[in-house]
Amino acid sequence: MQIYKFGGTSVGKPERMHSVADLITRDDQSKIVVLSALSGTTNSLVGIGESLAADKKDEALEKINVLRAHYDEFIAQLFSTEEKKEEATAIINEHFEFLRITLKISYNEALERDILAQGELMSTKLFTLHLQERNIPAQLLPALEFMRTNEDHEPDLDVISEKLSAILTKQGNKGLFITQGYICKNHKGEIDNLQRGGSDYTASLIGAAIRATDVQIWTDIDGMHNNDPRVVDKTYPIAELSFDEAAELAYFGAKILHPASIWP
Repeated sequence: MQIYKFGGTSVGKPERMHSVADLITRDDQSKIVVLSALSGTTNSLVGIGESLAADKKDEALEKINVLRAHYDEFIAQLFSTEEKKEEATAIINEHFEFLRITLKISYNEALERDILAQGELMSTKLFTLHLQERNIPAQLLPALEFMRTNEDHEPDLDVISEKLSAILTKQGNKGLFITQGYICKNHKGEIDNLQRGGSDYTASLIGAAIRATDVQIWTDIDGMHNNDPRVVDKTYPIAELSFDEAAELAYFGAKILHPASIWP
């Protein structure tokens, strides 16, 4: 079993989601694909939460409507059949109905976490539906069914391993599975998250939990470079790095790899 992780920019446009689908189906190796929310979605959800926290309901509604328009356009471009477009619209209807319900209830930290979870729930459902439209057998693997944190807000690897192994065993430990990379449940059973950048961490945790053959962190940059390409011109990818070197670069701020992903 391989673990592939794709961040928000990798699935942030319909054509990029098409490319990810092509990439993960190049061979018939069983995979768990970890997806972030579409690029910009988490920031939008944070903004909605901030407006709700400030009791600016009209402002929050406007932000919800802007985000909804983005998803409507995304669906129109991602799917080729009217049937799947309708299914996709029905999927996001549920999530945006939840966001609108938040306008009517008291805002608190638990609600904030519920709001932030919507991005990955939508991206993974839409991607799974896209694969099915292409006759690619894929299954949604809800992270909320196996990702757990303990009382110290740290991932509980024993519980993760037990729950995930049980789910995969029922599926014959083979297939193509799509899961979320940021959300989890805490020890109280509430929806929680692994903080921003947590999808790298989730991919590594899943890999450790099931002893995957490898964990591949895919991004829009072709590997670790000799310098930060956002700052320095004409950088080039480093052909090979040891585990310790990669860990050190991540620890000191290399954005291509989240430092927490090294720990598992």
